[in-house]
Amino acid sequence: MSQAQRQARILEQIQLKGYQSIDELVATLQVTPQTIRRDLNQMADRGELERHHGGAGPVSSTQNAAYQLRQRNATAEKQRIAACIARQIPDQASLFINLGTTNELVAQALLGHRELKIVTNNLIVASILSAKADFSVIIAGGEVRHRDGGIVGEATRDFIHQFKLDYGIIGISGIDEDGSLLDFDYQEVRIAQAIMRNSRAVFLAADHSKFGRRAMVRLGHLQQCTALFTDRTPPAAIKDLLQRENIQLHIAE
Repeated sequence: MSQAQRQARILEQIQLKGYQSIDELVATLQVTPQTIRRDLNQMADRGELERHHGGAGPVSSTQNAAYQLRQRNATAEKQRIAACIARQIPDQASLFINLGTTNELVAQALLGHRELKIVTNNLIVASILSAKADFSVIIAGGEVRHRDGGIVGEATRDFIHQFKLDYGIIGISGIDEDGSLLDFDYQEVRIAQAIMRNSRAVFLAADHSKFGRRAMVRLGHLQQCTALFTDRTPPAAIKDLLQRENIQLHIAE
C-alpha cells in the first residue's frame, strides 16, 4: 500500500468513526506506530484532520482552518486544479471568482488569457488580475475581512445580483457524500449562492481533502454545478452522483 493509499484509508476511518487512536490505526493498516504518527502529522499539516495526543479526529465542523494554513495546504494539487480550470475558460469571457485559496491560484492561471471581464469579492484575486491591462476587473462592494481580503455582506450579495456572467468559479470547504456543498461562513455562503444563480456555467474547485469534510453551513448541491475540478478520483458515492446528474468531472493529475 502506497503512502497516498494509506493516508486515504486513515481519512476514511476517521470520517466514519471519528477519533481514532494510533493503536487502532496500526491494527487496521498493519503498519508501525511510527508510520502512523508520521502520516497523521503530515495530514494535520495539510488540514485534513485534527491531531490529538495518541491519535487524531476529524476537523471541526464549526470553524475553518486558518487562512495562512489553507494557503500552504495542497499547493501543488491546487495549482493543477487552477490550470485545469483556466484551460476551460476562453478568451473574452466574463466570470465571477469568489473566495478561497484555490481561486487565488485560478487568478494566476488566467493571466495568459485575453480580454476577460471579472467580477469578484476577493481583493487578492482582484489584485492579481488587475495587472493585465486588457482585463476588466470589478470589485463587489461590502465589508472587507482583514484575515483574507474577502468582501462579504448584504451589499455584496445585492451587487452580485446585478450581473449575469458566463462562468462562476466557486471554492468550497466540504462536499458531503450526498452531494451537499458545505462551508463555515454564512455570509460567504450567501455570496457564493448569488454567484451560482447568476452564472451560465458553474465551475467548482475542490481538492481531494474536501470530499467528506464536515462544515455546518449548507451552500447548495453538486446538481447546481456544471463541472467539478479536483486532483483525485472522488469517492464512489460522489462519482456516481456526478455521472447520474451529467456533471463534468475534471481530474487534474
